[in-house]
Amino acid sequence: MPFDPASLRFDANGLIPAVVQDHATAEVLMVAWMTAEAVRLTLETGRATYWSRSRNELWVKGATSGHVQDLVEMRIDCDRDTLLLLVRQTGPACHTGRQSCFFTALRDGAEVEAGGPAA
Repeated sequence: MPFDPASLRFDANGLIPAVVQDHATAEVLMVAWMTAEAVRLTLETGRATYWSRSRNELWVKGATSGHVQDLVEMRIDCDRDTLLLLVRQTGPACHTGRQSCFFTALRDGAEVEAGGPAA
């Protein structure tokens, strides 16, 4: 069945969350937001494209840093209101220089660094 982007459930701001996962290791790298245009561009180009809420514009992951995300597969959750992007990550995914944005763990009521130092 052909994919229809209009079948996705975007929020009132026209956004849908995207969980980004390394296709080979299954590590969750980051969470970002996408518009219908970002979804279309990601599928069309094979490069992960997101919506920056702070800059109010589309951005291709790694356009300036070189830390690109090549799309391996896009999945849609059962409610059609969240996306899962399986990517081939080049370089770190996090703007801090870490591989994943999820480097802080809560252990015994305290925050501890779980993902290694920034590059």
